[in-house]
Amino acid sequence: MKGWFDLSRVDGGPTLYSHANRTTVTGDVTTAALFLAAGTLFIAFLVIFPGVRKERFTTFSSVTFSLFVGTAILVTCQGSSWHVAKNQVTATYRAFSKERLRAEVGAYIGLQHVNITLRALPEVNQTEAQDIDFNERFSWGGAGDMRQGYREGLVRGLPFPLLTVAEALSLGQEGFSWGGQYRRAGYYCAILLWASFAAWCVTNLLLIVVPRYGAYCLAGTGSLMLVADAVYWSLLPRTQLMVRFEGAELNFSLGWCFWLVLAAGALSVLFGLVIAVFDMLFPHRFSTVLEVDYDTPYDRHIIIEESRGKPSLERPSAFGSRILRRLSRRDTNSKQQEEQRQLQLQLQLRQGLDNDAFELDPPKSPWRYPFQREPRQPRLQPPRVAAFRRTDSQDSASSTASSVRVSFSNLPPPQRQSSLLRQHQEQKLLQQQQQQLQQQAQPQLQQEAEQQEIKIPSHPALRRSTAGLEDRREVAMW
Repeated sequence: MKGWFDLSRVDGGPTLYSHANRTTVTGDVTTAALFLAAGTLFIAFLVIFPGVRKERFTTFSSVTFSLFVGTAILVTCQGSSWHVAKNQVTATYRAFSKERLRAEVGAYIGLQHVNITLRALPEVNQTEAQDIDFNERFSWGGAGDMRQGYREGLVRGLPFPLLTVAEALSLGQEGFSWGGQYRRAGYYCAILLWASFAAWCVTNLLLIVVPRYGAYCLAGTGSLMLVADAVYWSLLPRTQLMVRFEGAELNFSLGWCFWLVLAAGALSVLFGLVIAVFDMLFPHRFSTVLEVDYDTPYDRHIIIEESRGKPSLERPSAFGSRILRRLSRRDTNSKQQEEQRQLQLQLQLRQGLDNDAFELDPPKSPWRYPFQREPRQPRLQPPRVAAFRRTDSQDSASSTASSVRVSFSNLPPPQRQSSLLRQHQEQKLLQQQQQQLQQQAQPQLQQEAEQQEIKIPSHPALRRSTAGLEDRREVAMW
């Protein structure tokens, strides 16, 4: 099988890799893993997003912003770009060498470590030095870790530019304690960032259950992030660190991690306050926007309360509650109240309607809603016919009262103002007719009283009984 497996083999032996094949560091593995996890969650959300029934914009914006804030907190906790410096320098590569190396030196300070890079410029160096590309990390989790890392770099024989930056950060005496100050700033900033991450987790839970408190917690998360930035900036070295080389120097400035936390914190505070104000002006609307209480007993309760135009039971009493209540009410509340007043007025004016079946209560028929039928108007009769109306018995007052047509069945639905005015006019007309009938029947009653020689006694009880008898006679005449 000669020719099949003899690639990179010498004299039939195993494959020999005789040259160096080390690859340079292209990025932070932890940061890349965090970005990958956040991207996976966002892609999964985009896959299920077409199935969202309504409120698509608010759902997309809330989920996207929540993922952005959480990713920003985790990435900046592990990132290496809080305080950065980068410049092109000319320096020697190793000791006892006259060869000058033109390279780019960078220092990227994180919360608990510093990354120092050295990359030769290939367009300037035409020798073997063009393959130089270093990325060394020095951690300062403990008080003496940076000094120990610098000693290990000396033993390993790292290039002089890397050792120069590491030496400046490892010193801790007199006014050269830049490493200790960076370590203290990163320590307190990391504590506040992890506290904001815990608040972010609680925010997501509250947005699902109680959106109002979720908005408050979102504003608290942003406040913790802003405080973390302020603490880090205040604890930076008062004397700015400048690492000098031949013809150049490294000047440090705030990196993208600092600005990312600042932007995410400011947006969190802004959105939290906006949602809180929106919930104060329009109570129970934000939960509907997020579909938190959709199709639940709580949601149905709120819908019923709003449809009746009544204030909700859970509405908080805050400063200026009357103004907020007026702003949160719909424009239809006044119309609903007017319709209720009209209905009550019509219930008071329901006498005089036909009740052919002598029903005491109105029939509860589902066919009445939403069809609104005009109520049957009372039939007006001339005075002569009403005066000589036939009854079951002229002598029985009870039978006469039982023949009176009283309506409780056809309750009129809410009508317009014109129908109410018409009913008022008809009611006034009926009253006038009743007065005329009483005036016409009064002489007949007087004649009957004279024939029977009824004399009204002076005792009050007898007067009341006589008055009752006259009332029954009037009813009989009706």
